[in-house]
Amino acid sequence: MNALVKVAVAPPGAGRGAQQYLTFMLCGEAFAIPIHNIKEIIEFGTLTAVPMMPQCIRGVINLRGAVVPVVDLGSRFGWSRSEVTRRSCIVILEVALDAHDPDGTPPQVIGLVVDAVNEVVDIADADVEPPPAFGPRIRTEFISGMGKLDGKFVVILDADRILSVDELSQLGEAGSE
Repeated sequence: MNALVKVAVAPPGAGRGAQQYLTFMLCGEAFAIPIHNIKEIIEFGTLTAVPMMPQCIRGVINLRGAVVPVVDLGSRFGWSRSEVTRRSCIVILEVALDAHDPDGTPPQVIGLVVDAVNEVVDIADADVEPPPAFGPRIRTEFISGMGKLDGKFVVILDADRILSVDELSQLGEAGSE
């Protein structure tokens, strides 16, 4: 697997009042993740399946000698598994092992399968609305906000929450029962 893109993070303090996000497509919808979570973007290649994993874990890859689990984000959201096309990519992220203690332990490297990567964009803090409230039965804690971009909304994801290793392991335990 060759790296498609190395994401360059702006120096601290650059662009005050705005943050940089990687935008990508998933099931026809635009999403964004803050670039400080992203290590790189690679082509979708061969995955090694791991038995007794939840449906959203597609397998693992060898990333320069490290075993990296790969999560199908569409499946993680309760949608169908992402169909792999020529534009499909794996976004390699670093996420906190414990979303409640992001500074306490070293980050976990996890891959996300997405339909296509768009671009890195600046979204002004003033153009980010809070997550929508749908009521107590709809989970929105993985959404950090709704960014206004080119007259449309893009869902800004909280990478540490959507990829909570604790929650993914609970899904694995439930799937193996």
